[in-house]
Amino acid sequence: MTIGSMLGDIVNSFIKKPVTEKYPFVRSETPEDFRGKVVFDAETCTGCGLCVKDCPSKALELFTVDKANKKFVMLYRVDRCTYCAQCEVSCRSKSISLSDDQWELAATSLKPFEVYYGREEDVKYVLDQAAQTAAGASEETEKE
Repeated sequence: MTIGSMLGDIVNSFIKKPVTEKYPFVRSETPEDFRGKVVFDAETCTGCGLCVKDCPSKALELFTVDKANKKFVMLYRVDRCTYCAQCEVSCRSKSISLSDDQWELAATSLKPFEVYYGREEDVKYVLDQAAQTAAGASEETEKE
């Protein structure tokens, strides 16, 4: 690279407008077929578990509350997801989709990165069961 071409680039950079987008202040449209946050519809889920099995990053976990009445809760770990859409492709009942408007997912704590999908009472039941299991495990370690 010669000095003349470098000087030409320097002069051009003073004349041209910057290419940078002013992102938080000026928002551009989301591209078509954008892969954002996973959205789960517990009402249409059949509980087959293909989404969990096919997820390469182990970001999904399916809890069966009552299989006969089709009550399921899905734990979605946003921080593990690679947004590959394999779960959406694998879901036969079309219960999973990737949002095209929920993609600003930054947070300062881990709490928002664990999302429970399902009926409110079913989610509460799953969380209570997990708390009981954790309490039982801690009691057994104290006995040892």
